[in-house]
Amino acid sequence: MFAVKHRKKFFIISGLMLLCAYILMLTWGFNIGTDFKGGSIVEVNYENGLPTKSDLESVLADLDIGSISVRVTGESGFIVRTRDLSLAEQELLKDKLNISGSYPYTLVRSNSVGPLIGQELTDKAILAIFAIIVITIFFIAYTFRHVSRPVSSWHYGLVSIIALVHDISIPAGVAVVLGKFYGMEIDALFITALLSLLGYSINDTIIIFDRIRENLKHNKENNLHESFEETVGKSLSQTYGRSINTSLTVFLVLISLFVFGGATIKFFILTLIIGTIAGAYSSIFLAAPLLVSINNRRK
Repeated sequence: MFAVKHRKKFFIISGLMLLCAYILMLTWGFNIGTDFKGGSIVEVNYENGLPTKSDLESVLADLDIGSISVRVTGESGFIVRTRDLSLAEQELLKDKLNISGSYPYTLVRSNSVGPLIGQELTDKAILAIFAIIVITIFFIAYTFRHVSRPVSSWHYGLVSIIALVHDISIPAGVAVVLGKFYGMEIDALFITALLSLLGYSINDTIIIFDRIRENLKHNKENNLHESFEETVGKSLSQTYGRSINTSLTVFLVLISLFVFGGATIKFFILTLIIGTIAGAYSSIFLAAPLLVSINNRRK
């Protein structure tokens, strides 16, 4: 009953987090990566010593290829991002990266994404997220169609979407901060992380909703006169352990990947970690208590 009894406090906490996230998105904006705006990316690992970032930027400044972004990755590498380069320009860039042969390196990756492909990826990413939201509403409304009292089955679907928006907005807000100060870019991996969080978060929320449905059915069959608020509180108490244990297991795995994984997936794993925490919070302290508030307002 704790989450239900103090639901207004948790609503305020969620509202403040969402407000901060959207303010950051509107003021600072995302650091859009090459995957979506187009351009070339070259990642290298230096074998015998690492040049300074300023030295590398000074050498690359001699190239007539527009603005260049240089970012350190790992302990011995750099990621260089530019506009979309021709093959000849890419080879010229690679020649410059060894700084006149003083710093031999190993090429990790070299990709080029045209602006048309970047726009296509952007459109497909937006479409994928929108499709998941619409499908989720109809699926949950259909699944809970036999539990239309005291709260309509459509409300279960809408509440689930509110929780999903919460769960992807928090990591998105953090991504803005990381992009501002640490160079994190919004790329295909970030979208993959958000889509993964949508699936994980909705699963945890449905488990709690399903327990509410079972308790409502049990009350009806046994002619138990229990308020909806009490039923939701009891359902949450019965699923606390499972929700926390599931989230904790995923969290520990992600922490291991973050610590021991490669530098190229650091931000991807960090997004999943933040989203997992937000999803565990919203399933317990936001989604189910919202059903109680909807029922009270309806009455």
